[in-house]
Amino acid sequence: MEDLLGENINVTELLDQALSLVITYTPKLMLAIVTLVIGLWLINRFIGVLDKKLGAKDPTLNKFLCGLISAIFKVMLLISVASMIGIATTSFIAVIGAAGLAIGLALQGSLANFAGGVLILIFKPFKVGDTIEAQGFLGAVAEIQILYTVVNTFDNRRIVIPNGSLSNATLVNVSIYEKRRCDMTFGIHYNDDIDKAKAILQRLFDEDERSLKDPEPRICVGSLGDNSVNLMFRAWVATDDLWPYYWDMHEKVKKAFDAEGITIPFPQRDVHVYKAE
Repeated sequence: MEDLLGENINVTELLDQALSLVITYTPKLMLAIVTLVIGLWLINRFIGVLDKKLGAKDPTLNKFLCGLISAIFKVMLLISVASMIGIATTSFIAVIGAAGLAIGLALQGSLANFAGGVLILIFKPFKVGDTIEAQGFLGAVAEIQILYTVVNTFDNRRIVIPNGSLSNATLVNVSIYEKRRCDMTFGIHYNDDIDKAKAILQRLFDEDERSLKDPEPRICVGSLGDNSVNLMFRAWVATDDLWPYYWDMHEKVKKAFDAEGITIPFPQRDVHVYKAE
């Protein structure tokens, strides 16, 4: 009988303690959940507004900065929610620090990519919208994120390049200048008139509205090849017109040379046959 009474008392005490804990921590837990939901909503709203504002002024910076600020705010929110529940924030921060150190050692490459992104934003070797050639790819920069840079190629492929590789390797910014030199070489037969061929190239240059007069074009004999006299044709055009100009000019030169009797020779070789007596 006494054992049954003792068990009843213990169960009652446990129930009282459980009820006390529920009464004590339920409001804190509910408040923490509400704070977490509202805090995440406010952070997302703030990041959305910041993204629009920065995107209008500096599309290169907005993705990187918005991602970084979002991560910092969310960590601060989690620490605040933990303190509201009753978790000691000092211990919590210490655990986060230790976990951060371990994760940092395990993710050294990601940290290098983060540092590379910071260097790219500081020194600005390129910006969103520029055409770059890097890591064997040529395309337009679509986004500069915290760890990666997104490049869209001209054949509609999406390339993701780590920022660490971009900041530590050679890259070519194709669109940084407003005009570029278009280098072309056209071979003519050794029996053809060089001056006539140069005059045709000059005429085609003058007739094309995309040709820039300053700097002046350079038309000269570049080399004497095995099968042809190679005329070097260097014309300046706007950066956006470079490749259309290059392709169109090759077609125009072929048609003009054919019409004027200028020969573009095929590779050829003289073969001498000796008959043994």
